[in-house]
Formats: sequence, C-alpha cells, structure tokens
Amino acid sequence: MEYSTFFNIFAGLLVFPALLLLQFAPLNVNAADADPLQDFCVADLTKDLYLNGYPCKTPAAVTTDDFVFDGLTAPPQTNNSVGASAILADVDTFAGLNSLGLSFAKLDFAKGGIIQPHTHPRASEIIYVVKGALYAGFVTADNKLFAKVISKGEVMIFPRGLIHFQLNVGDAPAQAVVALNSQSPGFQTISSALFGSNIKDEVLQKSFLILDQKTIDRLKAIFSGST
Repeated sequence: MEYSTFFNIFAGLLVFPALLLLQFAPLNVNAADADPLQDFCVADLTKDLYLNGYPCKTPAAVTTDDFVFDGLTAPPQTNNSVGASAILADVDTFAGLNSLGLSFAKLDFAKGGIIQPHTHPRASEIIYVVKGALYAGFVTADNKLFAKVISKGEVMIFPRGLIHFQLNVGDAPAQAVVALNSQSPGFQTISSALFGSNIKDEVLQKSFLILDQKTIDRLKAIFSGST
C-alpha cells in the first residue's frame, strides 16, 4: 500500500469520530440585541410601538433636540405616601433612545422615603448615589437577599428581572441616578401588581395567609388607587 493511501485512511479514521462527537455535542448559543444598522433611529412617537421598537423618523426630520432630554431637571415630588419620586427617561419620553438599548432615571427621597420592591422585566439596573444613604438590595430567584447601605459616590447593580428596592436611611433627603440596559425596561411594583390587579381574593388569602376580608379589601383599595 502506498504511503499516501495509508495516510488518507488513517486521517479518515481520526476525523470521523471527531465529526460524530461534534454532531451530538451540546452547543452553547449566545443571544443579544441586534446591532444597529444606522447611526441612530429616533423614534417616531406618532406611530404605534411595534416589534422591538418604534419606527424611525426620516433623517431629514431629526434635530439635535431629539438627543437631549431635560425632564430630569423637574423638581422632586416626594410629598406622597412613599416619600419618593422617580423620573424616567425611556423611549416613550426620550425618542433618541430608540434602538440604543438604554434608559435613565433620577430618584429622589424624602427622609425615610422608599422606592418599593419592584422589578424591571427587560433590564438590569445600576444605581449611583448622588447624596445621602440608601439601604438597597435585591432578592434572587431562590430568595437570597443581597443588601447593604450605600452612600454618596457608591454604585450598586440589580440583575435583570429580580426584585429590588431602595430605602432612605439617612437623616436628610437623598438622591440617586440609575441607568438601565433597555430603552423600555418596564416597571412592576410587587404590592401594586398583587393587590391592584383585581386578583381573586382567595388567591391572596391563601398566598399571604390573610384570613380577614377587611384586610384584603383595605389593601386592594390602597394599591388600586381607589383611596
């Protein structure tokens, strides 16, 4: 047998098992938002939201103002039941964010104010404390708490979809800014979702072991906005 023929047979014997293993091996697949296909896509907010974003304005209609947002300059409104306010710059208020995968917010806290436990189903969040001290944290899917007091200049992250919160534990008003990696992160407060959505009373009673109908009615009235 010629050397070249022997070599080809030997190589084939080595390659065939490798191809067989590759065929049945599990594949790791990574996914992310699609890359933009142009420099920008300023949202045309006169059109309905569809697919994963708004349709774009024509480039000729875009101005510098589409990339500037002054909504965060509004004075804080913390004279409410939770002693806190959040001003969000997302694609619905800041059209230039369309297709960029970003949003931003300013949080203001009166003394003792709280941003109640909530989730962002479409975004992770990073918070920077501008002034004051906040007890902040999140709860994992297996109910493990990660929380501590963060002060001026410190940063904390909250992974996507996990319940998290911020409470002003200082002796004065506090302020923070947050960035989220979605143009439309979503915001769902746990208490309002459960008691403000008209879930059947029996579900709430059995979930929270609340046997007093008056308590159920009171909580529903508070979080449905009827009081």
